[in-house]
Amino acid sequence: MNELIRAALVIARRDYVASVWSRTFLLFLIGPLFPILFAMVFGSIGARVDSAATHPTVAVIAADADREILTRAHRHIAERLGAGVLPDLRLVAPAADLAGQTRRLLKDETTKVAAVLVRPLTAPHLIGPASAIDTLRGDLALVLDQARQDIALRATGSAPAPVTIALDPVRQSAGTSSSARLLTARAAQLVLVMLTMILAGMLLSNLIEEKSNKVIEVLAAAVPVDAIFLGKLIAMLGMSLTGIAVWGSVATLAVVLLAPGAAGLPPPAVGWPAFVGLGVAYFIASYLLLGAAFLGIGAQASSVREVQTLSMPVTMGQLVVFAFASSAVGDPGSGTAIAATIFPWSSPFAMLARAAQLPTIWPHLLAMLWQALWVAIIIRFAARRFRISVLKSGGGRGFFRRRAVKSVVRQPT
Repeated sequence: MNELIRAALVIARRDYVASVWSRTFLLFLIGPLFPILFAMVFGSIGARVDSAATHPTVAVIAADADREILTRAHRHIAERLGAGVLPDLRLVAPAADLAGQTRRLLKDETTKVAAVLVRPLTAPHLIGPASAIDTLRGDLALVLDQARQDIALRATGSAPAPVTIALDPVRQSAGTSSSARLLTARAAQLVLVMLTMILAGMLLSNLIEEKSNKVIEVLAAAVPVDAIFLGKLIAMLGMSLTGIAVWGSVATLAVVLLAPGAAGLPPPAVGWPAFVGLGVAYFIASYLLLGAAFLGIGAQASSVREVQTLSMPVTMGQLVVFAFASSAVGDPGSGTAIAATIFPWSSPFAMLARAAQLPTIWPHLLAMLWQALWVAIIIRFAARRFRISVLKSGGGRGFFRRRAVKSVVRQPT
């Protein structure tokens, strides 16, 4: 065992140094930053455009005295419900031809009103497309009710003062903690699956070059194949952790400089220090589990074209695993959640969500041992298949090539 680990570390150091001290590694670090930057810029622009386009405006045809009352009622409710909840009101004076004025307002491309409200305080009548008026009538009825109450109270001369609610904040409550931890669990799962999909997929093509130039046969003659697989996994894991450290530092610096007062995610059940440590541990476990499987699958391919053929089903498999683990969030004690924690490839995602929702630590120790056992099993199986299907045949044939050769042999001469 010591010789196996020593040989694996030699292979890992060789691959890690060759990967990190290359020009392509700089492109590997910079590559994900550009899509994120463009997504942030264009996302903010799109959000502003969508907000302006989707927030409705209602034209209200009312007399001068009514317009003042409606404006006060709209402002009163908007202050309590929050900005952007109520539709905007465009108050206009009535014309002699009320029907013609209504048609002109609905067709005016400059104001772009969604509907027109006439006679708001006497006999309200909302005119517009069916989908718009059905959505707007509840909000407008709330404003009109407030305006009528203001008129009635002013007539009696006994209008009460606005209600002031005293606030006594506490750190948390059971209801808010549960929903907040659910958000943290889903966010952690999303980050974990994104990093794993971006980084583990590179292992599919890890052995292609060394198989083509016969380097893999020289390595296999010097060290066990298990050590080669384990060493390459460790090297790619080290490269991935280096990239994550750089990306995380850049993200932290960006948040500190650009959004110092931004609210973060709600605290997880185990606390942030333990949650971050478990996140790193489960990323390593997820990377090794998926990476060992990808390395074994990619080792059977003999060309880049075969790796490209394998990429789509592998990506779909990752999404299915993520969907399975995500379905367990919200109810850690359900049968689905227990199955997701037992299934090796979904176990890191399910257990990371569990850490955000439940404070107990000992299940994570058992899960890590279980995941480490499966990493060893997968590496052992992948190395055995590599010895049988590739090295035994001279190192030049993979799964696809052997199938092709068999089909050629069957053809009549």
